[in-house]
Amino acid sequence: MNLRKQARGRGCQVRLPCCNFNSETTVLAHVRLPGISGMGIKSPDLLGAWACSACHEYVDRHHDDETQRAFYEGVLRTQAQLIREGAVKCS
Repeated sequence: MNLRKQARGRGCQVRLPCCNFNSETTVLAHVRLPGISGMGIKSPDLLGAWACSACHEYVDRHHDDETQRAFYEGVLRTQAQLIREGAVKCS
């Protein structure tokens, strides 16, 4: 299953104050974390959040604790939805 394509038309799961709530701009925003991603290496798609263009841009530019917490909560909400839909299996 292509998790990047699954993001199309979805609601933003990051939900920062800057959120534009426009599902037409939602993409899969990947976690950036040393040891998981790096120069030219994206993290696995499962480590991503459905993010509107405004939230995605904000997360890319701001690395404070509050922004990162909101992003990681978005990752968890995205994973939970994928599990509910059966797109991701866990045991």
